[in-house]
Amino acid sequence: MTREAWRCGSEDDNEGLGLVYERVVLNEYLEGLVHRYGIRQVLEAPIYGMAGVTGINSVVLAQLGCHVVLVDDNHERLQAVERIWKELGLSARFVLSPAMRALPFPSRSFDLAWQWAGLWYLFSPSALLRELCRVSRRLVFIAMPNPRQPGYLLRKHFLQREFFEHVDERWTDLSRVEAVLTSQGFRTIERGVMDVPPWPDTVMPAAELLSRLGLRWACLQRRFSGDSWRWSTMDYYRGKRPDLPRSVRRYMWLERSRLPLWLKRLWAHHNYVLAERADA
Repeated sequence: MTREAWRCGSEDDNEGLGLVYERVVLNEYLEGLVHRYGIRQVLEAPIYGMAGVTGINSVVLAQLGCHVVLVDDNHERLQAVERIWKELGLSARFVLSPAMRALPFPSRSFDLAWQWAGLWYLFSPSALLRELCRVSRRLVFIAMPNPRQPGYLLRKHFLQREFFEHVDERWTDLSRVEAVLTSQGFRTIERGVMDVPPWPDTVMPAAELLSRLGLRWACLQRRFSGDSWRWSTMDYYRGKRPDLPRSVRRYMWLERSRLPLWLKRLWAHHNYVLAERADA
């Protein structure tokens, strides 16, 4: 997956179980933040980071009544996301910021400024983090892929080595992220793991993964492909699959287990940090 992989998600919204699981977990966390902190004004910048359909990470926030602003550095991608939101009957403000180093908003404009898994694509992640801090009056939430989990290592060393030539892996270290947030007057209030399903994260559909591993048995290919294996967050948002979150939650036994955090860190697909303005 590269930064231009968003086109595939726009053309085919059958994201796969892994991505839908990731979205359901993220939605539950964001909903919790809204209720705990009374969030009303939200900025997501940039919108690209998660695979699958780009630009729908903040949909749940809009559904909860938040005023959402979405920022990206690609005009075509931003237009595609705006069409998706119009299709869903949701309103948001869509802002183009080519350099992603100076956001066009006054200081302390948002209750929450956040980003999911996209820092390592940017020319200057630290500049964006400073800007997210500047425009947030209270919270900054950042998540990045976990470089220790087996799927990440499998992808890096065997399945998709070329991908890692185009990202800055240093930003998977959340201590690096926290250092920037702290320098801007924020303090960490949560640091944890998220997206802990009972399968590794290779960022590719199960059928493709099996094929790359040389497991081309017809029974396995049928099991993880075709109409019977359709997992689409957009189907849920369109009202076609209202049962989708419930179908996904049956896989959350590891996510919700009482295993110690250090053990979960070996398997979790993402690490995250939630920081609060020290003078909030």
